[in-house]
Amino acid sequence: MKKKYFLCSENTTLKFAIMKNILVIGSTGQIGSELTMELRKRYGNDHVVAGYITGAEPKGELLESGPSAVADVTDGEMLNDVVQQYDIDAIYNLAALLSVVAESKPRLAWKIGIDGLWNVLEVAREHRCAVFTPSSIGSFGRETPHMMTPQDTIQRPRTIYGVSKVTTELLSTYYHIKYGVDTRSVRFPGIISYKTLPGGGTTDYAVDIFYSAVRGERFVCPLKEGTMLDMMYMPDALRAAIMLMEANPDRLVHHNGFNVTAMSFSPEKIFAEIKKYKPEFEMEYQVDPLKQFIAESWPDRMDDTCARREWGWAPTYDITRMTQDMLEKLEEKIAPSPTLPEGKA
Repeated sequence: MKKKYFLCSENTTLKFAIMKNILVIGSTGQIGSELTMELRKRYGNDHVVAGYITGAEPKGELLESGPSAVADVTDGEMLNDVVQQYDIDAIYNLAALLSVVAESKPRLAWKIGIDGLWNVLEVAREHRCAVFTPSSIGSFGRETPHMMTPQDTIQRPRTIYGVSKVTTELLSTYYHIKYGVDTRSVRFPGIISYKTLPGGGTTDYAVDIFYSAVRGERFVCPLKEGTMLDMMYMPDALRAAIMLMEANPDRLVHHNGFNVTAMSFSPEKIFAEIKKYKPEFEMEYQVDPLKQFIAESWPDRMDDTCARREWGWAPTYDITRMTQDMLEKLEEKIAPSPTLPEGKA
């Protein structure tokens, strides 16, 4: 297997270590399920452990293609045992509640996102693991510049999701500075995928709209016309997560909370793009007040210059290419089974 190098620590002395085995916590989620499979393609099936919680067990190819283990971030001893058992030296920590769900369960959101992160970082400190814990555009607030949001700027979110993401960035940086743990993260925009449905995010409409188009349904949009948000197609999100973890640490200035983006659009813009291929497609607006409140506190478009400069980030999908691929893949995924001629059943 091709060797990848991470900056790890032994006590407070920094050194390089070879990454051999990876644990993906939250492997059955929207990003985790696809990231686990992509990492297995790159590093080998046996070297990537699918971590999950009871009740969200891996299935199908995710289960059959490689090792899996219960890895609940709220249980530090459990995490320690998994890391020891599989000789883990890199952790992708994707455990979190999405923005809308988090607002209805703020204590649980903090328990998973921050108490859980503390457990992950402590295990990483003990076993000298590199850690990737994603942040989000939700880490910004209404006072943040919305257009070309700078890498380093005011972050004053008004949702528990955003507060936890800012804390994720700060706590990860603290462990890097104080203990030498190699922590890295990006601020993901809305993620669009045809493989796994999202589960309670403000940007979910940008996935749902494609399903409605392919099914021939009228789409009901929960955000106002003109609401701009950063977005990214899943293949680029996976590339960003892997590229940053593979990056030469000598080039990194920020380590945590890198702005990354690929496209920015409003509901009417993605609707118009889809109508190029589905001219009969229709959409109406029924604004969800909570989703609109959250969306208006997030950037219209982030400036990802630092990610481009420090580790070579660049997206491969724009809105046109993403729309074409989403519609093509969803047509294959949810197209009705062909009707067999009479007498051929």
